[in-house]
Amino acid sequence: MGFMFIVMAIIFIGLGILNRRNPTWGWSMNEAWKVKDDSEPSYAYIETIKFTGFIAILIGSFFLACGLLVIFL
Repeated sequence: MGFMFIVMAIIFIGLGILNRRNPTWGWSMNEAWKVKDDSEPSYAYIETIKFTGFIAILIGSFFLACGLLVIFL
């Protein structure tokens, strides 16, 4: 059970770091096809993705702490 928490923590933290460092990474797959002309993501979109990356890192840290507690206690 504890190892599953750690695996989930690695996934969440990894995706959170990816979103914080490169917030436009998934924009072309998710949003660009909805726009008729060539355009770039807005400032609000980039900030929202960065914020969700921060939340993912927090959730991953929580899962990591829970996993370590389950394993060592």
